[in-house]
Amino acid sequence: MDTDKRLGLIVSGSLSEGLSVKLEAGSSVEDITVGRYVTIEGRSKRFLGMITDVKLGVTDEEITLSPPAADDTFTASILAGTSTYGALTVTPYLVISEAVSATEGPQPVKTIPAHFAPVSLSSEADIERVFGKEDDKRFYVGNPLDMETRLCLNLPEFAKRSNGIFGKSGTGKTFLTRILLIGMLQKGACVNLVFDMHSEYGWEGTSEKNRKVKALKQLFGAKVAIFSLDEENARRRKVATDFTVKIGYDEIEPEDITLLRQTLNMTDLAVEAAYQLRRRFGKAWIQRALSLDEAEDTEAVLKGLNIHESSFQSLKRGLQTITRLPFMQAEVTQRAVEHVLGYLTSGTSVVLEFGRYTDITAYILVANLLTRRIYNRYREATEKAMAEETAQPTPLVITIEEAHKFLNPEVASQTIFGTIAREMRKYNCTLLIIDQRPSGIDSEVMSQLGTKITCLLDNERDIDSVLAGLSGKNELKGVLSKLSARQQALIFGHAVPMPVAFVPREYGITSYADFVPKGITASLQTEDDIEELFK
Repeated sequence: MDTDKRLGLIVSGSLSEGLSVKLEAGSSVEDITVGRYVTIEGRSKRFLGMITDVKLGVTDEEITLSPPAADDTFTASILAGTSTYGALTVTPYLVISEAVSATEGPQPVKTIPAHFAPVSLSSEADIERVFGKEDDKRFYVGNPLDMETRLCLNLPEFAKRSNGIFGKSGTGKTFLTRILLIGMLQKGACVNLVFDMHSEYGWEGTSEKNRKVKALKQLFGAKVAIFSLDEENARRRKVATDFTVKIGYDEIEPEDITLLRQTLNMTDLAVEAAYQLRRRFGKAWIQRALSLDEAEDTEAVLKGLNIHESSFQSLKRGLQTITRLPFMQAEVTQRAVEHVLGYLTSGTSVVLEFGRYTDITAYILVANLLTRRIYNRYREATEKAMAEETAQPTPLVITIEEAHKFLNPEVASQTIFGTIAREMRKYNCTLLIIDQRPSGIDSEVMSQLGTKITCLLDNERDIDSVLAGLSGKNELKGVLSKLSARQQALIFGHAVPMPVAFVPREYGITSYADFVPKGITASLQTEDDIEELFK
């Protein structure tokens, strides 16, 4: 549709409930979609808004009682635009007048245009004025609905706070996450630690059409390191790893067990028993607990620690589940946390692949264990840098999937992930959480997320959770519910000046060169790409 063409005129409305636009006779409601941007020419200001509803109106209710016949196009054409008309609801977000200072940029609306202000589809120049052009900070993430204009996201600003990507299964959360991780690497906004549950972000992933696509390591080479819990799986997939992760029994602390209480079906008293055993036996507490039944003085030890037999048995069953995981060992010579920190502090992002260990127990255990220790180091390094007035650590973004397992209301206040989300970037460490059940995440954590990107959600509680606390929630709920099931999303929050419904950019063979920054040699495998292109 021609963006210079006038759609209609403002006829009524309010700042809180949106503006009503009566379409002109030449504008068809069938060409207009919810989520499109429009520009309103007020008497002294220009406004940028979003279409949040499309409807039909009549000037005389008698027409609805006796409409023309379906094949009577002549009568229908006479009535169109006069007695019958199309109407829009537009939510205004920004003032984009030329009079606004260029340094201040577009400003949030505090008033509305007058009656009969003309409304037209926003131009590319209007969108660029609001979101900017791609540069050393802004990354092209997609196109606003039904527009060819590039939508750019300021990634250093995005990484300043914890953020979330939501959507029901199959809507493209993994695809969007990969795009954003690539952008953060390309712009040097931060280093990333990705807990890659399904091996989608390290060497290669899968496209929306279920084809293999290059992931971070192939595109960015030495700027990304792949760690793996499953060396055999990596070898079978022909993925060269930088480090194979093994976890020692002595590395496990009771805090690492607490988050697994529900997963391992342990009682609260069993978790408390873990703390008591740790105080009694030190780092060897797991091995001593597993062998305690064989000792003659077991009853006396438990009585001395005030641990009930049933609580001890509940804890022991949980510990046995953990120690059966193949990457768990009684002793390890190389600590994974030291290797991860070594890469992160040198500016290299780390993707930890779980291989075949996609069980939620393994994922929660490893992600929680490593994050707790890395966060503590980041906090110490940041506090030291502040005291000595030296450079602070490179901002770190930690990506976790199945986020509701770490951030549900029962455990969010006790976990390191809840702490990071609430502290925003206090210690240069933030989260990127990915989930298909946002209603399962603690409401306080959700309120602290700076920017949210959500694909289609069909559960009312999930939609309310994502949009909670947002101005104009009801209007955006309609936009969100009308998104396509795949490859469309709504972004809003700290990193964008106003909500945007958009189509993510292309990701595949023809776009790899656009992702790789100058000076980096990627493993592009040209012959394989050509073969893939013509399948």
